[in-house]
Amino acid sequence: MTDNVYKTYLIVGTGGFLGAVARYAIGGWFGKRWGISFPWGTLFINVSGCFLIAFLMSILTERYMFNPHWRLFLVVGFLGAYTTFSTFEYETGQLLKGGEFLYAALNVSLSVVIGFIALKSGETLAKLI
Repeated sequence: MTDNVYKTYLIVGTGGFLGAVARYAIGGWFGKRWGISFPWGTLFINVSGCFLIAFLMSILTERYMFNPHWRLFLVVGFLGAYTTFSTFEYETGQLLKGGEFLYAALNVSLSVVIGFIALKSGETLAKLI
C-alpha cells in the first residue's frame, strides 16, 4: 500500500475510534439517566447522527471547500462508528432527492425487513450451537 492509503485508513480509523467511544458514552449516559426499558440512547444517537451527516455533508461538500480528509474523518470514520443509521438515512434521502422514489422505498423496506430476518436468524443460530 502507498503512504496515502495508510494515511486514509488512519484518518478513518481515528474518526471511527472516537465515534465508537462517543456512542458508548452517550448510550451509557442515557441508560443511567432514563433507564433501559426503552432504547432512548440509541434513538438519540440515530437521530443526532442523521442531523450530523446532513449538516456535515452539506458543509463539507456543497458549501465550502474543505480538505477531503475532513469528510473521511468526520463522516466516514466518526459517524460511521457512531451510527450507521445516519448513512442509511442519508443515502435514502439522496435517492429521494434524485427522484428515485422506488429505490428509496425499496431501501427502507428491505433494510427493515431483511435486517429483522437477519436478527432473528442470528438469534436462532446462536441457540443451536
